[in-house]
Amino acid sequence: MTSIIEVLNVNKQFNNRTILSDVSFSIKEGTINGLLGPNGAGKTTIIRLLNGVIEAANGTMKVMGYDPQLHGDEIRKRVGIVTESASLYHDMTAWDNLVFFSKIYGSCDTKRITHLLEQFDMYAHKDQLVGSFSTGMKKRISLAKALLHKPRLLFLDEPTNGLDPEGINEVIRYLHKVNQEEGVTILICSHVLHQLETICDSYLFLNEGRIVEKGTKRELEDKYLKEVELVIETGLSPINSHKYKGYSYRRREANQLEFILSSKEEITPLLTDILKESWVHNCEITNRSLEAIYFNIRGGKRVE
Repeated sequence: MTSIIEVLNVNKQFNNRTILSDVSFSIKEGTINGLLGPNGAGKTTIIRLLNGVIEAANGTMKVMGYDPQLHGDEIRKRVGIVTESASLYHDMTAWDNLVFFSKIYGSCDTKRITHLLEQFDMYAHKDQLVGSFSTGMKKRISLAKALLHKPRLLFLDEPTNGLDPEGINEVIRYLHKVNQEEGVTILICSHVLHQLETICDSYLFLNEGRIVEKGTKRELEDKYLKEVELVIETGLSPINSHKYKGYSYRRREANQLEFILSSKEEITPLLTDILKESWVHNCEITNRSLEAIYFNIRGGKRVE
């Protein structure tokens, strides 16, 4: 799998203030990647650099083989961008918006517009004014707009902001669909980690302008999950109030025990022992979430 984005030792300052410091990463073609970190960490600056909108102080970047500082126009012809604001004309219909922007891209194809409206479940609303749409509907039209010219790469800056839980799930589902069906590489900037846990192939953690960690969920788990917090719903009532078969535990609620294990390999033997004495209805590792791992990376500091 080849890299579609390569960034090496990039720095950026604004008004003598360091925004990015020694940033390096690569992104494989055809993958979905999360660029995660608190507000003000530098996520949007990275997107602007990769699109050639602003220049780095030093370092090198390649996007689809192009240098953003020299060939920004070529990159922007081949990528799609969805910003936090919808960037649509509210006094025009969904159809007219997409026709207008497709002409700007130089690729007005009504079949493509129809296909995208159908993909995002918006064809029935194509003749409605965008100004009458909900936030979620505007997001869907923005995604369709970004895909009009069949980009190889899609940049999304806080794509779920302002959406309710149902709208968030819809956007995540559509992005996965686009990635699978059209092979579009996706880079998603977000400060809300749990929303991206089910969709991203790998993650970049940005804090105060630095990449503090990167990797797949499995790689991050292997590195940072030093102990396993396992909650088991069971009828077991151990006599010892702190230990069971050598494992430390505490009672959380009725029929819920939380065990502290040294590794995931201890889960099966523990469950086997419990099942010899009682029932087990559910078990869950509670400290393996992306958010929990990130707090671990940042030394317990919560995302802003």
